Parts: sequence; C-alpha cells; structure tokens
Amino acid sequence: MKRGVGRAAVIAVPYLWLALFFFIPFFLVLKISFSEAMLAQPPYGPLYEITESNDVEVTATLSSYAFLIEDPFYAEAYVRSLRMALIATLIALLIGYPMALGIARSRPPWRNVLLMLVILPFWTSFLIRIYAWKVLLQGNGAINALLVYLGFEPLQILYTDGAIYLGIVYSYLPFMILPLYAALERLDPALDEAAADLGASPLWVFIKVTLPLSLPGVIAGSLLVFIPAVGEFVIPELLGGPDASMIGRVLWNEFFANRDWPVASAVAIVMLLLLVVPIMLFQRYQERGQT
Repeated sequence: MKRGVGRAAVIAVPYLWLALFFFIPFFLVLKISFSEAMLAQPPYGPLYEITESNDVEVTATLSSYAFLIEDPFYAEAYVRSLRMALIATLIALLIGYPMALGIARSRPPWRNVLLMLVILPFWTSFLIRIYAWKVLLQGNGAINALLVYLGFEPLQILYTDGAIYLGIVYSYLPFMILPLYAALERLDPALDEAAADLGASPLWVFIKVTLPLSLPGVIAGSLLVFIPAVGEFVIPELLGGPDASMIGRVLWNEFFANRDWPVASAVAIVMLLLLVVPIMLFQRYQERGQT
C-alpha cells in the first residue's frame, strides 16, 4: 500500500508541473483568443455577460481567428517561420551529425572533454551570445574586417536571413548534438564491423546500419531545434532587422505594441496547433509501426 502511494506521489509531480506551467496558461490564452479587444485593463472583454433580466449573454467570438485568415500578413509570417526553422534544423543536422558521430567514436578520455566543449556556450547568457554575433556581423565587424584584409569586398551579413540562420544554428546546435550522441554512443560497433566484413563500403555501412539505428536521435534532435526555432524572437529581432517578420516578433508586436491580446492569443494558439498536431500524428504513426 505504501509503495503504491509513493509511486503515485512521484508520478503526480510531473503532472502537477505540466498542469501549472502548460495547461493552465494554455487555457487562459485560449480563453483570451475568444474575447474581444477592449481599451481597458485587461485589454479584452469577458466571454459572457449577465443582463438585467439575469440572462446569460454569450459574447465569445471567433473574430480574432477570422482576422488571421483574412489578413495574409499572418499566413506569410507562419510560412516564413516554418520555412526558416526547417532550413535551420536541416543545417544543424548536417553539422551536428558528424560532430556527434566523431564524439561517439572518440576515445573515452576525450569524450567528456568534447561534450564539455559542446555544452560550454550555455555557460554564457543567450542574449550576450547573440549580441556578440551582432557585433561580429556588422559592417565594421571582425568578419568584414578580415574579408577586407584578405582583399575581398565587405558583405552585408547583418539584418539578412543568413544572419538569422547563423544565429539559430549556433544557438541550438548543442540540442541537436546531444541526442545524436546519446543514440550513436549506444550503437554496438560490432554491427559496423560485421557489415564491413560482408563487403560493405564505409558509406554503405553508414547508410544501411549507422543511420537507421540513430534515427531516434535524429528525430529527437530535430524536434529540439525546430520547435523553439519556429517561435524564436530574440535572434530575428537582433540579427534579422525590421523585415524579419517571424511569428515570434508578430506575437510580441500584438501583445505589447498593438495591445491586441485576443489576436495575439489566436496567433499563439494557431502556432501551437501547427507544432503539436503533426508531432502527435507522427508519434501515433510510430506507435502503429512498432505494433
């Protein structure tokens, strides 16, 4: 009996954490998305009103969602955010996979050192690191100074999509490397040796043995990069310039500049659905494939 109670208490902790910091805020944002914007404090109306005859009049509306559909600006921001997050995730995967494979195949004394170098950027504030890239990429920064020294023309790097990709890949690359390393480190080297003994080339061994067995790490790392990259605000704000209309900046503008909380909440809900629904469908597909 005591063991059952203790187990229930342990399981209840993450559910309580999830309820406090996800479900309750989610339902609050969902409620605001069905309200009407008002010049008041808070800047949105109630979902229902009680009339003088004690009747309940529903004032909930879908006008915020209709506004998102009617204005092409929001659709363009969603598409741009998804596209840039996807490209950045692919770049991080192409860079992170060889690094994770190299760490997993290195000698044990060097693994901890290499893993520490991967985690080392987290010892510095995220905002400071992005500001450092802004200094490096600006017109008179170190990168253009090096290009001029080598005889090349200076480049306009800051306030471009390339700067945003660079900032996202740099910031989230450790989130790609660590799950890949965890998946690759568990692989039995005897499998590669057996494939090589059967006449497979190193490239064929990688395609047929290493890559399929490391797919869980690829999926986990890609999700850890793609999901925060879609809603990224700081990197487009500092490195992308005024035209980098990713959905994170749109959210900030609606909440704090326009003070249109219902539209901002609708933007957040749609973004969440765009991210969560495909992931749930993919997990359901994986579960069916394993049964």
